[in-house]
Amino acid sequence: MANRYDTLKLEKGMYQEAGSTFTQVLERLDPSEQYKGTSLEGLDAFQRQLKRFDIKVKGAGCDAVEKFFRTADAAVLFPEYIARSVRQGMDESNLIPSITAATTNFDGMDYRSIAAQAGGEEKELRAVDEGAAIPSTTIKVQTNLIKLHKRGRMLVASYESVRYRKLDLFSVTLRQIGAHIAQMLLADGVDVLINGDGNDNAADVFTTAASDTLTYDDLVDFWAKFEPYEMNTLLVSPDVMVKLLKLPEFQNPLTGLNFQGTGKLSTPLGANLLRTSVLPEKTAVGLDKRYALELIQGSDVMVEYDKLIDRQLERAAITTISGFAKIFQEASHVLKVQA
Repeated sequence: MANRYDTLKLEKGMYQEAGSTFTQVLERLDPSEQYKGTSLEGLDAFQRQLKRFDIKVKGAGCDAVEKFFRTADAAVLFPEYIARSVRQGMDESNLIPSITAATTNFDGMDYRSIAAQAGGEEKELRAVDEGAAIPSTTIKVQTNLIKLHKRGRMLVASYESVRYRKLDLFSVTLRQIGAHIAQMLLADGVDVLINGDGNDNAADVFTTAASDTLTYDDLVDFWAKFEPYEMNTLLVSPDVMVKLLKLPEFQNPLTGLNFQGTGKLSTPLGANLLRTSVLPEKTAVGLDKRYALELIQGSDVMVEYDKLIDRQLERAAITTISGFAKIFQEASHVLKVQA
């Protein structure tokens, strides 16, 4: 049992099992729970395979890329190493978890979400007389489909150019690819927050009282638009961030102390403040993270495993499929600084 990871036969077909990732296939063949109380506890099935072939992907004694290709079995691990490095880059700079209320895994390219009206009589918990009908809230399927988009980057390199590169250095490039993919996905999500998902649910747009000026009064008025929701997240373009930081309210010593100690900013209104260049200039998007946006995940990070295993790195695609749907229209609004 303890040596089962040493005897697994690795093959390309492990990447082709429908509904399962390579690591999930490995875990099914070599469950991690079997290693509790051993020196291998804490490693997942993929990490145990790295140990099996003595491949060190980071730190002192880090191996070169060619170490994956010493044996045919070890070469099968290379696409998963790339996918994990790309995923790490996505996670390091990913704002999507900060703006999504739910994530739905979906096998397909066209998805139909649900919607319900917020506020008004449909959401009021009124007193019900004996024998009277209980007020109902109707959840409806959206009229139009949500189309998922394929986003990715092409890895262009020859095996000869990378075979002697250390894996921790090679992973820097892969993490950057992941960061670029995360930025593209964020742009998709922000576009849905602003313009809707094709079901006539674009966000209401409000403007500041004066041109080229953002005041604390503008923020308070914007915050008040969210009833019955709360504005707990505020996405801003870089130029709007500068205007916010120059507000007197941001010169509160506690705000400065928090920024200096953690590198994180919070607004005087208590919202999580996030800066992103995917927003147009002079634009801020406020939302209630709990109710505004659904992420539909069509696929995890995918790599062209055949090419990678066969050392054909030239133009190997790294992709992911996803889309976004509005949940409650009134849970997000747009604030524009007048031109």
